[in-house]
Amino acid sequence: MTSTKGRAVVLLSGGLDSSTTLAWAKAQGYECYALSFDYQQRHRRELQAAQATARALGAKEHLLIRFDLRGIGGSALTTQEPVPKGQAPREGIPPTYVPARNTIFLAFALAWAEVLGAEDIFIGANAVDYSGYPDCRPQFLEAFQHLANLATREAVQGRMHFRVQAPLLSLSKADIIRKAVELGLDLALTWSCYDPTPEGRPCGACDSCLFRAKGFREAGLQDPLLQK
Repeated sequence: MTSTKGRAVVLLSGGLDSSTTLAWAKAQGYECYALSFDYQQRHRRELQAAQATARALGAKEHLLIRFDLRGIGGSALTTQEPVPKGQAPREGIPPTYVPARNTIFLAFALAWAEVLGAEDIFIGANAVDYSGYPDCRPQFLEAFQHLANLATREAVQGRMHFRVQAPLLSLSKADIIRKAVELGLDLALTWSCYDPTPEGRPCGACDSCLFRAKGFREAGLQDPLLQK
């Protein structure tokens, strides 16, 4: 598709939500620049999915930025703390929350967007079937958009106005899966598990696996990743 809406930076983890967001932005006519992060996360397997998805969807460029959040810690995804498994009731924000992760990711995306002249930044944040992370809420995204237009030369000088777009924010996981299928995304390329097995398979019991399974079940579809 010929770009009709200009450039956009799309945060791409390789998961269902971010991959569907990339497919959505591409279908809307944006020239998409995908951005992924190797922060030494436990589930670095997702980066293979991000690379495959960016290639399959024809991203103009796929940038991988490397840094190490293990020194900060505070998360089961960057320390040796066990990833919670099963469906036991819990209160509060789970141990898989990575401190300020989306703030960090969006800051990199904003920097790249300013250089590229891309006014739109896409993130696959979801506030329906999710683990309760505070940096997935609409209030956070609105606040970051406000910050983006205060903190950048191009915005302050009136040449750009940044928009943080989260098209999946209010969708259930089943609706996201249906949208992905509608957009022609190969869901077998995506990855969700926080704690892959030594053989590189999804654990099937972490929050992310459970939300993925719930989504496919409610969408009436089989997960192609589990059929490999």
